[in-house]
Amino acid sequence: MKIQFWTIGKGHEAYVKEGIETFTKRISHYFPIEWKIITSPKNAGNMEVEELKAKEAELVINTINADDYIILLDEKGKNITSEKLANLLQASANEARKNIIFIIGGAFGAGEKLKSRADFIWSLSSLVFPHQLVRLIISEQVYRACTILRNEKYHHT
Repeated sequence: MKIQFWTIGKGHEAYVKEGIETFTKRISHYFPIEWKIITSPKNAGNMEVEELKAKEAELVINTINADDYIILLDEKGKNITSEKLANLLQASANEARKNIIFIIGGAFGAGEKLKSRADFIWSLSSLVFPHQLVRLIISEQVYRACTILRNEKYHHT
């Protein structure tokens, strides 16, 4: 199973890049991993919010395979523990999924079409975080989930 992180927007900013690279490298000891940065549509600044979310959703949906397991990050999703995230990873591996894709929507969130395609919608918190920090947080949490699955010492409860 390959873990992928997809995000709409710009590349990693310097203030989070080192942390993202560190956790990405650590995850690679457990699973193949890839980051995919999806550029916002042209003229995004001139679009209404719902139109932009719909266009961003199309960009993502057009590259998803039918058998990919999609975890969409959204502030209205379910809050889960690190252990539950580990269980989601393990369940996807047990089902012989080829890809598990974590998707961070654009600045205004994800379009309805993308939400309806998601297998699981995950909220990191009731707080709203900058997308750059979300990238760092999910990479750390996926690494933590990997260590939980292997019963390693990184995660302390």
